[in-house]
Amino acid sequence: MSERRDLPRPPRVAGQILDAGLDLLDRQILDPEHVPVTTVDDVEITTPNDLAHLDPERPPVIEALLTGPILLTRVFGGRLPDSRFIRIPWRVVSDCGIVVSVGVPADSLDASWTERWMSEHVIGRIPGGDHDPE
Repeated sequence: MSERRDLPRPPRVAGQILDAGLDLLDRQILDPEHVPVTTVDDVEITTPNDLAHLDPERPPVIEALLTGPILLTRVFGGRLPDSRFIRIPWRVVSDCGIVVSVGVPADSLDASWTERWMSEHVIGRIPGGDHDPE
């Protein structure tokens, strides 16, 4: 029977530790007025050149949340070119919970155009779709 070894505690880092797969991907993004902006499709992080030797004092940091037309790539495989993603800078994110909240209005983000277009041209044309139920 092998002896149990206690692993050293991981170093403490400033800020919040997030699991991108559980805490960010496919989460809805809402503005301060709870207006839907988009969903998180990918995450852009800074990493050192040598991923095999990560420095515990300088862990990877989230630079931006990415969104874009990825439905077909999920169905057929592949990956969108980086130029097709719309970036939401991490500095505008105010909270990560059940939804990701941003501290700027939805209209100020390029990523909200699909939500606005769908609301105006599709949902708004459905009887009763232009207002909240009473």
